[in-house]
Amino acid sequence: MSESTSASAGAATSEKAAELIAERLDNSMDVVENSLMWVTNNQGLLIEYGMNIISAVLTLLIGLFAARVISSGFNKVLTKRNLDSTIVDFVSHMTRYVIIAFVVIAALSRIGVQTTSFIALIGAAGLAVGLALQGSLSNFASGVLIIILRPFKAGEYIEAAGIAGNVESVQIFATTLTTVDNKFVVVPNSAILGGNIINYSRKPTRRIDLMIGVSYSADLAKTKAVLEKVVKENSNVLSDPAPQIAVAELGDSSVNLVVRPWVKSELYWDIRFELMEAIKNGLDAEGIEIPFPQMDIHMDK
Repeated sequence: MSESTSASAGAATSEKAAELIAERLDNSMDVVENSLMWVTNNQGLLIEYGMNIISAVLTLLIGLFAARVISSGFNKVLTKRNLDSTIVDFVSHMTRYVIIAFVVIAALSRIGVQTTSFIALIGAAGLAVGLALQGSLSNFASGVLIIILRPFKAGEYIEAAGIAGNVESVQIFATTLTTVDNKFVVVPNSAILGGNIINYSRKPTRRIDLMIGVSYSADLAKTKAVLEKVVKENSNVLSDPAPQIAVAELGDSSVNLVVRPWVKSELYWDIRFELMEAIKNGLDAEGIEIPFPQMDIHMDK
């Protein structure tokens, strides 16, 4: 009796499982049939949306390519016109970003996004971002002013924001410099424009200021003659303006004379080093003492 009961229960379970599988298959078939029917009924709409998506993707790809080509073209044209490379880089970068912004808006409009609302949304987001990124906007505005005012250009040696180096480029938010020891430094534009800018390369000539101290026992006329001779023997020292050699001050342990020759800006450091060495050798040859700090100690017995 128990065996027949178990067999009946197993048969009933199998029947229920089969019914459940059949029901799920029927449901799946219904879903497939409904999906196919929806696709058939909305075939035109799907084709339209598909074409819009393909068009948007093509617009985006072509636009990005065009932005790069046009930006590169601007760079070449402005470079051929012998414009400063800082202006060339800034204009080409701005052109590329503006084109990309228009391309993105055009691509979104192809897929049905209302560009008017989108532009308004961008404006609102831009205001919020602008309040959060005041420093970046300040750097951008400072970059524009640097391009307009042109206190320096690429290749010039400047000192700004506590950094001295050759200008590599002026970018949208920062200016890049290379120091004399070959360090690459990125300086925010607002930091540069917010302080003093010293341009060492803008003028064709510079004056070297040397302070030379000699002993109080030294013959001043002889000392000045030695200094004048050293300066005149250097062929890179300019005769106009004429070099200046004069007694500047009577120090605690030396008579200090100033030596102020004029040289071409690009030769400033080379001539400065040459003159310092030549002055030391010239004074030593004439027996003129260059004093140095010393201390006398007296001991009581």
